[in-house]
Amino acid sequence: ATSASRPADPQSTIVKLRENIANQEKREEHIERKVEILIKEAKAKMGKGDKKGALYAMKRKKLFEGEIDKIQNVKMTLETQVIHLESAAQNAETFRAMEAGSKTMAKIRQEVGIDEVDDVMDSIKEEMEMASEINQAIAQPVDPLMADEDELLLELQELENADLEAELLAPPTKFANDPLSLPDVPDSKLPNLAKEEEDDLKKLEAELAAM
Repeated sequence: ATSASRPADPQSTIVKLRENIANQEKREEHIERKVEILIKEAKAKMGKGDKKGALYAMKRKKLFEGEIDKIQNVKMTLETQVIHLESAAQNAETFRAMEAGSKTMAKIRQEVGIDEVDDVMDSIKEEMEMASEINQAIAQPVDPLMADEDELLLELQELENADLEAELLAPPTKFANDPLSLPDVPDSKLPNLAKEEEDDLKKLEAELAAM
């Protein structure tokens, strides 16, 4: 395909359209100045009584005014094309951005699929379980005799029983035959407390009777 048949870039086309609009505006201004001159010329000829000359100037003015109408219609068409091209270019840019986003998401989804996510999560769980087992292994006490504690306690009990049996079977000491030391019996006779209490009670009764 030749360059003429290949569609132009939207931005360059918009620039050309705006240049054409600017040229149309310059031409419109030029024709409007001619219309003003013809109006003055028609008035001057009428003032001189040159009716035919004034009529000719008015006809020319009419032609130029028709040209101005055409230029304005062309300008409107060009402006419409610019607006539509700008909108289409914006839509195309938006579409390309959305398409790129969609392709990027699809690529990410392919790279990070549900199966890959499941595998990663399983791997993380396995690593955490392994770390927990390692921590438990490290936290275990290092005592080479811990497994023999029950046996050692049994041996200690046997030793205690042997000591108790030895004490029970041991011969009596020299103090076992010594007489038991008791306190001395008093020589004086204990007072008759019952007789004294009886006498006190009789005195109390006599006092109460006298009242």
